[in-house]
Amino acid sequence: MTEITPKRAVVTGASSGIGAAAVRALRASGWDVVAVARRADRLQALADETGAVPVAADVTDDASVAQLAETVLAGGGVDALINNAGGAFGLDSVAGGSISDWQRMYDVNVLGALRMTQAFLPALRASGRGSVLLLTSTAASTAYEGGAGYCAAKSGEEMLARTLRLEEAEHNVRVIEIAPGMVKTEEFSLNRLGDPNAADKVYAGVEKPLTAEDVAEVMAFSLNLPHHVNLDQVVLRPLAQAAQHKVIRTGS
Repeated sequence: MTEITPKRAVVTGASSGIGAAAVRALRASGWDVVAVARRADRLQALADETGAVPVAADVTDDASVAQLAETVLAGGGVDALINNAGGAFGLDSVAGGSISDWQRMYDVNVLGALRMTQAFLPALRASGRGSVLLLTSTAASTAYEGGAGYCAAKSGEEMLARTLRLEEAEHNVRVIEIAPGMVKTEEFSLNRLGDPNAADKVYAGVEKPLTAEDVAEVMAFSLNLPHHVNLDQVVLRPLAQAAQHKVIRTGS
């Protein structure tokens, strides 16, 4: 069922974790890939490894996104935009929540995806086979204590995906949402909690949490399906996470 014609994708948040794994998976399945993130040194290392084209940019900055789009589109059309850049910051209660953390989460997860989508949507329409993939989270649909800011941001991104799908179907642009549960990456929990020991406790006793490569494989699969096949929303969790509130931990 895989389409084999070479296509071109833009992947945000590509300097580490799921974004970097997505670049590798797409390159392995024949895509030309533009890898986007703020950390130019990491992008260059990934480019040297995979053959992707590195472009440093910040999805939370209007001018940076505009310059990114100009640079990318000068090199040709785009068939897929992967809005992977995102993150969670803090575990505060609603009563004690940090306004700056909430703003940061909303800006990168929701407005970052909006900026990128607006910048590349004309090219995706012109492709005739354009796709927008948004990496959300199971946090978009299930609240938990200390997670209100991240849940709100990912819910906002999910609503962006659902609305965009309705608006762009007539332009033959498919919109895919991938919503992972527990994924163990090098930076996600560390960035959120700011402490390596606290980050390790998130995964303590979980025999096999999802990896970045697991998620990237699903992302590439969804994009490699024939264009008339739209996986509206894919929820994936490790087997040990039967639900957001139920995680099997051994030895604990």
